[in-house]
Amino acid sequence: MSMTRQAEPAVTTPPAGGPKQSDGRTTRRPPALRLLARPEVGVFLGAVAVLVFFLFAAPPVRDGSSFANILYQSSTIGIMALPVALLMIGGEFDLSAGVAVITSALTASMLSYQLTLNVWVGVIVALIVSLGIGLFNGWLLIRTGLPSFLVTLGTFLILQGVNLAVTKLVTGNVATDSISDMDGFDQAKAIFASSFDVAGVQVKITVVWWLVFAALATWVLLRTKYGNWIFAVGGNKESARAVGVPVTFTKISLFMLVGFGAWFVGMHNLFSFDTVQSGEGVGQELIYIAAAVIGGCLLTGGAGSAIGPVFGAFMFGMVQQGIVYAGWNPDWFKAFLGVMLLGAVLINLWVQRTATRR
Repeated sequence: MSMTRQAEPAVTTPPAGGPKQSDGRTTRRPPALRLLARPEVGVFLGAVAVLVFFLFAAPPVRDGSSFANILYQSSTIGIMALPVALLMIGGEFDLSAGVAVITSALTASMLSYQLTLNVWVGVIVALIVSLGIGLFNGWLLIRTGLPSFLVTLGTFLILQGVNLAVTKLVTGNVATDSISDMDGFDQAKAIFASSFDVAGVQVKITVVWWLVFAALATWVLLRTKYGNWIFAVGGNKESARAVGVPVTFTKISLFMLVGFGAWFVGMHNLFSFDTVQSGEGVGQELIYIAAAVIGGCLLTGGAGSAIGPVFGAFMFGMVQQGIVYAGWNPDWFKAFLGVMLLGAVLINLWVQRTATRR
């Protein structure tokens, strides 16, 4: 039985003191090309392009208060886009994320109002419910082996129906009652929905939370064992399990992180507007997923970052408010958003191909 080997190239020893020889395979690429290969660079360039475009097309964007409003809109998307991005890196995605935000807000509002409790009781119960939804999604995924698309689509439909039906049953309306005069409301609003002054401009606290969560997610992905687990289960869960990665724990905890994000944004909505419309949230899950995708997260899992979705969320907030400031018909928002989404993805693809071309 014969075995064949591929011939190895001869190695020529350079003369003493002469330049080092290289066959081109081990040559390190310039730092600029290595930077361009990062998944978040493409969406950063896309975000800059969108910003420059609206700075010219919509002059009000140049005003500090207008830009603060853009950051606010971006933050409400970005806070949810971060755990959705981590879940996508782990190889799954959640179609129930949008309605789960409303479920959390409805739970806190109705429980507090109907039972005349301190609003913090409703907030804590809502957190338990949101984490429970994530736990259910993750457990059912692991238990059945069904794709996350089917599991979370089912949860999406269940929550959508429950939100409407229970709200009508309890309040007799499609919206909850105002809780603005209840005990604990002001303290909760200070955490979830307050504003602070920066050089005469009112900035929402969600912008700070957004950046804090982004920094924390980046640290987790790059500096912790749990971050390695996320990339491992997203790349190949069987190989990850073979080397000792706790696949079940990682998958379920990622779904629960999405539940935490839904709770946080739900509390912001509740304490910003005092009441919640039970039919809202439908379609928002696609915005969260799109922000993660244009931020460099692959639908197949195993690749991405936490910084990319930050720029992706900024693009969405910029487009959403930029159209208003430009005085255009808001009916064009979805179409314009689709164009920007495709543009950002193409820019990201072009940058990565340019960076990897020798």
